[in-house]
Amino acid sequence: MRLQTASSVISLARELEGESAKFYEDLAQRFAEGEDTFLSFAKENRKYIVQIERAYYGVITDAIEGCFAFDIESDDYAIETALAEKTGYSDALSQAIEMEETVVKFYTDAAEQSKSLMADVPRAFMLIVRKRNDRLAKLRSL
Repeated sequence: MRLQTASSVISLARELEGESAKFYEDLAQRFAEGEDTFLSFAKENRKYIVQIERAYYGVITDAIEGCFAFDIESDDYAIETALAEKTGYSDALSQAIEMEETVVKFYTDAAEQSKSLMADVPRAFMLIVRKRNDRLAKLRSL
């Protein structure tokens, strides 16, 4: 689905954060060796939702919402969060890395597309990109 308004992109961000948080909670239940790390990732995801919404609601006006700041195809950022029954730790980490790369691409693209119309929202997106890149490094080191 093509997303063009700020509210639709914020909704996709909320969805990606929620789905990936649930994925990390599932990983924490399944793999004791990474439980603390995975639960901290899930907690961070929930904070990201609040951070994005705070930036969005702080600057949103009908003028911004109506100007179609985005041209995002939501299908390009679909993430796989279901773990197969027999998924091993290594494969689960690979899936997490792939998911993180997709989410980082979403935030990077959304920030780039909206930076000329809004300042706070793209700034919040890029802050999350930096944090998620740190997360990617942690996942790769596991």
